[in-house]
Amino acid sequence: MPQPAAAASGFPEIRVPAGLTFAGLVAGFLAGILLKDSAALAPLLAVAEPMGSLWLRALQLTILPLVIGLVVTGISQTLAAASGGHLARRAVGLFVAVLLAAGTMAALLVPALLALFPIPERAARALSGGAGDAGTVPGVADILNAMMPENIFSAAAAGAMLPVVLFASVFALALTRVADGPRRLIVQFFEGVAAAMMVVVGWVLMLAPLGVFGLAVSLAAKTGAGAIGALAHYILVVSAAGLVVLIGGFVLAVVLARQPLGRFARAMVPVHAVAISTQSSLASLPAMLAATRRLGVRESTADFALPLAVAIFRATSPAMNMAVAIYAAKLTGVPLSPAALAAGVFVAFLVSLSSVSLPGTISFVISVGPIANAMGVPIAPLALLVAVEMLPDIMRTLGNVTMDVAVTSAADRLMGEGESP
Repeated sequence: MPQPAAAASGFPEIRVPAGLTFAGLVAGFLAGILLKDSAALAPLLAVAEPMGSLWLRALQLTILPLVIGLVVTGISQTLAAASGGHLARRAVGLFVAVLLAAGTMAALLVPALLALFPIPERAARALSGGAGDAGTVPGVADILNAMMPENIFSAAAAGAMLPVVLFASVFALALTRVADGPRRLIVQFFEGVAAAMMVVVGWVLMLAPLGVFGLAVSLAAKTGAGAIGALAHYILVVSAAGLVVLIGGFVLAVVLARQPLGRFARAMVPVHAVAISTQSSLASLPAMLAATRRLGVRESTADFALPLAVAIFRATSPAMNMAVAIYAAKLTGVPLSPAALAAGVFVAFLVSLSSVSLPGTISFVISVGPIANAMGVPIAPLALLVAVEMLPDIMRTLGNVTMDVAVTSAADRLMGEGESP
């Protein structure tokens, strides 16, 4: 079902044909498998291969300007929220702690999962297009040099995402020391850039059913049904990272918010029902507000902290986006050093602050590309993985809404009974 972006985010409404994209993937696999070694395959590939390649290039073209705009506006929004009083600072502090912990967890968990349950060799060859070049493992010095290029414009032209994201973050921090008038104008400029590029991304993703069909036909013609096993394996591994965040929300509610486990679980049942049916944190906001009432959270806290969480807090974003990037590294044979994983966690944290309330497919494109780039991982496999994002996106939403309610409850308890926002 197509998902509209939230009008409340200030960005234009975008609808993503997630169902049609998944159908294009299935149709492409079926066509490639059924027509393999037949005379009809060659004319189909003559159309499908350039169609898929051009769509992938268009998708890559949008990432850099969109990420720059969103990082500047997202960090500016977060810093503005943190200056809004004691409750705001408490909530934002919890957001930051959860996001960093989630990314670090994925950096440790996902490689261990892939070691215990490796990607089937045939499936890995299918999604990666063959054995990848193992390359060299970047060290700490390599990562630091990549973070500090001689020329930020040449780094941007080369598609080096790590220094660009870092520069945009420092730029956003520096704006806090600028007078209100110029600062607002600059932030509005980047908001306009992000909004315009989001429209372009929406246009590109409207063509996703055709692009994914073209990529899937070519892939299935070369590898048969091997890629299907890789996609199922991928969904399970990435969803596992989101499941840990969801469980972490229950732990946070019990330990920090002092909510009884059964009571919290019962309050989350209607929230989870809405989250599964809509795959949208924003659409789940009324149910989350009702859940906090049942949990005894003060209305003044919930009415402030929950909308703030929906606007700037995506608990599963660092974990699941790191999982996708690590999976892509395994597919393409790229080794990941501790320094590369740390760079990925850092970029995943910064990008998560920019993940406005958008359909999971768009967030996938915006968020995973910079993380993979920072870790030295090719992003070509992402073009097919985005076609099945509608399935892991359910876990993303479940984890996000659970952590939103848990953090709100924790912030309310930490504020103390006598304080107000």
